[in-house]
Amino acid sequence: MFKVVMVATALLWSTGAYAQQFVIDGTVEDAKTHHALPGATLEVQELKRVAVADEFGRFTLPKVSAGDYTLAVRFLGYTVRLEKITVPTSGAVVIALEESPQLTDEVVVFATRANDKSPTTFSTVNKQAIQKQNFGQDLPMLLNWTPSVVTTSDAGTGIGYTGIRIRGSDATRINVTVNGIPYNDSESQGTYWVDIPDIASSSQSIQVQRGVGTSTNGAGAFGASINLQTNTRNDAPYASITTSGGSFGTLRNTLSLGSGLLNNHWVVDARVSKIKSDGFIDRGSSDLQSYYFSGGYYNKGTMLKAVVFGGKERTYQAWYGVPQSRLNNDEEAMLTTASNEGWNETQTQNLLNSGSRTFNPYTYKNQVDDYRQDHYQLHFSQRIGSAFTANAALHYTKGKGYYEEYKYNEKFSSYGLPAVQIGDSTIATSDIIRRRWLDNDFYGVTYSLNYDKDNLNMILGGAWNRYTGDHFGEIIWAQVSAVPTEYRYYFNNADKRDANVYLKTSYQFSNRLSGYVDLQVRKILYTTSGIENKQNALAVDVDFLFFNPKAGVTYSLSQSQQLYASFGIANREPVRDDFVDAPNGTVPKRETLNNLEVGYRKAGKNYALNVNYYLMDYSNQLVLTGKVNDVGASLRANVDKSYRTGIEVDGTIRLSDKFSWTANVTLSKNKIKNFDEVLYDYGADFDQYNEVKRTYASTDIAFSPNVIVGSGFSYRPIKNLEATWLAKYVGSQYLDNTSNKNRSINDYMVNDLRITYTIHPSFMREIGVSGLLNNFLNEKYESNGYTWGYLGGGSEYRENYYFPQAGTNFLLMLTLKF
Repeated sequence: MFKVVMVATALLWSTGAYAQQFVIDGTVEDAKTHHALPGATLEVQELKRVAVADEFGRFTLPKVSAGDYTLAVRFLGYTVRLEKITVPTSGAVVIALEESPQLTDEVVVFATRANDKSPTTFSTVNKQAIQKQNFGQDLPMLLNWTPSVVTTSDAGTGIGYTGIRIRGSDATRINVTVNGIPYNDSESQGTYWVDIPDIASSSQSIQVQRGVGTSTNGAGAFGASINLQTNTRNDAPYASITTSGGSFGTLRNTLSLGSGLLNNHWVVDARVSKIKSDGFIDRGSSDLQSYYFSGGYYNKGTMLKAVVFGGKERTYQAWYGVPQSRLNNDEEAMLTTASNEGWNETQTQNLLNSGSRTFNPYTYKNQVDDYRQDHYQLHFSQRIGSAFTANAALHYTKGKGYYEEYKYNEKFSSYGLPAVQIGDSTIATSDIIRRRWLDNDFYGVTYSLNYDKDNLNMILGGAWNRYTGDHFGEIIWAQVSAVPTEYRYYFNNADKRDANVYLKTSYQFSNRLSGYVDLQVRKILYTTSGIENKQNALAVDVDFLFFNPKAGVTYSLSQSQQLYASFGIANREPVRDDFVDAPNGTVPKRETLNNLEVGYRKAGKNYALNVNYYLMDYSNQLVLTGKVNDVGASLRANVDKSYRTGIEVDGTIRLSDKFSWTANVTLSKNKIKNFDEVLYDYGADFDQYNEVKRTYASTDIAFSPNVIVGSGFSYRPIKNLEATWLAKYVGSQYLDNTSNKNRSINDYMVNDLRITYTIHPSFMREIGVSGLLNNFLNEKYESNGYTWGYLGGGSEYRENYYFPQAGTNFLLMLTLKF
């Protein structure tokens, strides 16, 4: 990798030796609104030189000889403009683009996205920003710099299993769609980005809506939504090779190809990627493969596009965390941890002798998660007359895989097996290796009909989706040979049907005032039956009917600044575990969120500012209480009243041609009005079993920091070279809902340095060398964790587990674009 980077760097400098004396610079904007179009591409056709407009729509093409040239300017949803220019120019060039009358890929996500007239709170990350930060880490790491976001990584490096929270809401409460198609797992409602690694390399833009947002398809947006759009039409043929590597044995290779517009109608794009990493946590390795393919037909009023993408992951399990006793290097406390966990001598010695921040309790070589997921989408859009556009999509997702575990001294009875008689001995336990499988299918249809004329815009849309999943477990090896090979000790299946219909209406009452109404009805049917992994019978048959209304207004103080306010109601069904683990006779309730958003937006020539106040008021929010069921599974319970409220400020300012600064701040308060914690008391001699309830008033919601700050300070000392100092501060968080500092995650501040150098030589489109120095101040921090405890022997015992993140580490990337 070092040699490759050095050769590439030498090539860059050598090609730069032939510098020309003139520069073409200017801005790209919307012809009607004069708003900047960040991410617009500009190509000097005679030189095959390309530039991309920055966040203010500005571009620079250095080292251009005197003469006459043609600039081809492109931006999604706009007509390509061919601008004739003479170099040297008389000043900055202003290029105004007209909206395209032809259908573009933007119609695929239009129905579920917000725009600058929507009274909702959102951030959109364009392709240029995605590519800058895309060193092969999972998608949450690329979104880490957007407002109110906290990310975490099981293996500590951002590769493998990663997580994201927005406004304190975890992934199960964040609606995710890819091209308008639901991505959340139907049962857990979680999002597993590891199943589609390097999807960022095939992403055109990502919109994050905070709060209820606009109506979308799939899981309820109960804290935020992430709307991802994959690659859009590229009229010019291209090929690119990206190689990145660095600390912890990380290596990523990506090959992308595109046909350009063929016969004025057809476009084909493809990508393959492979990512490997050893991880920061012991044995926390990842072996990831992914692909993307799309083929599209475009006519003036018609678009038909097939998209296929997916991935295969084999990840060593790093999800157990590191006990606090190990982090503190406290041998006596570690022995207590081992006793509380019931670990044997081998496991105890692993705890005592591992690294204090890299401990992994698993040592079995195949303690892995192995899963494959493939997505198939077919999109059709048709313009009908001058006012109507119809969209429909069919989709199918196939997922299958398992995680494998070595278990010590397991009771046969826990697997539905009788004790084994060998001679005069009765053997009731054995070491085993087991696999827990998930084999699932998800398919359905989404649709929308858009009417847009004069001052009225209406969208009638919705979806019907069905999920079927088989859950089963097998023993693939046991010390006792009498145990049947590949014995299936549990099996249950699930069937979930989800349908919704929504009507969105926006009306421009005047040049300054517009109104918005969004009404959604959602129906869910969920059944599951069989035997679950604790050998208990399952019989769940529930249905829900939700009405989710939203309304708001936007008032333009001027062409560049707006006030907006909206109020929305969202309802959400419990997840699979809430039903499966619920005590007999108990049915978890739906959760309801009332969301108020009030904000101010302003965009100037050299700056942009967004200020937002939010209130998210919950009824019957499901939270962990410490209570367990009769087989030891942790239970969530509905709490009557809880809320999140705060202020978000984010903005960008161009200080000069060399300096720019992007920053965001979230100050929040996250409370449960009344919370009952449950602990189990085993008595002075550990011969009892009683529930002890402790009541807390106005306590903090777990994993909800009151302060989140992000910053990106960029310096461009010379053309094509950019250095960005990225900083992230996350305030302290509690591991449970008791506001006890002894069960919390300390605040932390992480500093990264990203350096990018690109040139556009005559013989290819672009050569880029980038470096990312993560956590260069070597902050020792943990970004996630969990806790549990009990009473016994006259004492209270607590075990805290954390997920340490890597110290100083680096990634280097070489990109060649043809």
